[in-house]
Amino acid sequence: MNHRLLERDRAAPLERIVVPGARSGGPVPSGATGDRTAELRVCADPNNLPFSNHKEQGFENAIATLIARELGREVRYTWWPQRRGFVRNTLGADRCDLVMGVPEGYELLETTEPYYRSTYVFVTRHDSGLDIDSFDDVRLRDLRIGVHAVGDDYASVPPAQALAARGLARNIRGYSIYGAYSEPDPPKELIEAVASGEVDVAVAWGPLAGYFARRQPVALDVRPVAAQAQAASLPMTFAISIGVRRGDHALRDSVEQAIARRRSDIRALLASYGVPLVDEEAMPYGTAPDEAQFAQAGEGS
Repeated sequence: MNHRLLERDRAAPLERIVVPGARSGGPVPSGATGDRTAELRVCADPNNLPFSNHKEQGFENAIATLIARELGREVRYTWWPQRRGFVRNTLGADRCDLVMGVPEGYELLETTEPYYRSTYVFVTRHDSGLDIDSFDDVRLRDLRIGVHAVGDDYASVPPAQALAARGLARNIRGYSIYGAYSEPDPPKELIEAVASGEVDVAVAWGPLAGYFARRQPVALDVRPVAAQAQAASLPMTFAISIGVRRGDHALRDSVEQAIARRRSDIRALLASYGVPLVDEEAMPYGTAPDEAQFAQAGEGS
C-alpha cells in the first residue's frame, strides 16, 4: 500500500494499497506453495513502482525481503491489482500474510509501528525558478497545477482539497493514479507532465515524486509541503506501516521487531529510491494517508 492507498487518499505517498497487477483481476502466485512456516506470503501490486512490481524492483519488495530474512523465511508473492476489494481478496481470502505500505492504524488490519514517514511534495522544473512549498504561495493562482485523481475524481485527494479551499480548483489538472495499466509505472505521468511543461507544478505523494523526478530528462525540484501549510484537519504527512490480518498479533509483533532491527537499512534503502523522509515530531500526521483509496481497497472485507 503505497501512494495508491495514499491516493485513494481521501481518495500519495502514499504514496501509495493498490496494486495494479494481474490484468485478469485474479491472483498470480509467484512460486509454488511449499511449507508455509518457511514462507512469508506477501500480496503486492505487479505494476506500481517505486513501491512494487512483478520483477521485485520496488522498495517495498526490498523491505519485504529484509523482513523475511530476519524471520528466517522466504518471500512468496501473490500479485493483485490494488483496486477496490484489495484487502478482501488478498488477506481476507488467506492469499497472503501481509501487505506493505499500509497507513498506520488502518482499522481493517493489524498494523505495525511505522517503518517510514513521508509527505506530499511540490514538484517543479528547476529552470522554472518556482521554489513553491506552500498552498498559500500567491504564484499558484497563475499556474497549472497537476494532482493525482482517483478514477474521475480528484476532488477528495488532500492536495486538491487544500487547493480548492484557496479558490484554486480551476487551476487543477487531474492525472489518474491508475493510468494506462497496460503501460509500466502508470502514476509517473503526473511527474512527466511537469518535465514536459504540460503543467507548471505538481503536488504528489513524496515517495512517488522523489523516485520519478530523478528519471526525467530535465532537472526537477522536489520540495516537501511546509509544516505551516498543513492544517491539522488536512495533513499532508503520513506514517506508513505493514499490515497483517486482524488478530494476528504474533506475526505483527515479529515483523515489528524485524523492522526495529533493520531500521537503519530500511532508511538507507528508502533514501536510495528518493523517498522524502520526515521526522516523527516534525509535522502533523494523518492516520490514513490514502483514506479513500484504502477504504475502497478494503471494501467488503
